[in-house]
Amino acid sequence: MPHVTRVDGSKGNSIYQVGGKSFVFFRTKRPDAPFDDVIVLWVESDADKLALVQEESSPFFTTDHFNGHRSVLVRASELHRVGLDELTELIQDAWMSQASKRRAQQWLESRG
Repeated sequence: MPHVTRVDGSKGNSIYQVGGKSFVFFRTKRPDAPFDDVIVLWVESDADKLALVQEESSPFFTTDHFNGHRSVLVRASELHRVGLDELTELIQDAWMSQASKRRAQQWLESRG
């Protein structure tokens, strides 16, 4: 994805940003989700979030800490349950949700 930068969080975790806005990051361990392999992905809307977390077979989840935040969580160890096409689309959508309208439009146009 164009204009992506990777920065290190305060605890050395990877954060991927576009235009200074995070769209994917590797979360550090927290008491409300005590896994050390949690990835946070931004989503376009609350409806998209609900669709992902309410699907029984989905590895995506959320916690109280992320209520009202347009993102879903997934354990890296569970990514094998997500197809490559779906994961690609989720990351592209995450990027688009944080990119400027101009950058998003340019990227879409470049893809035809």
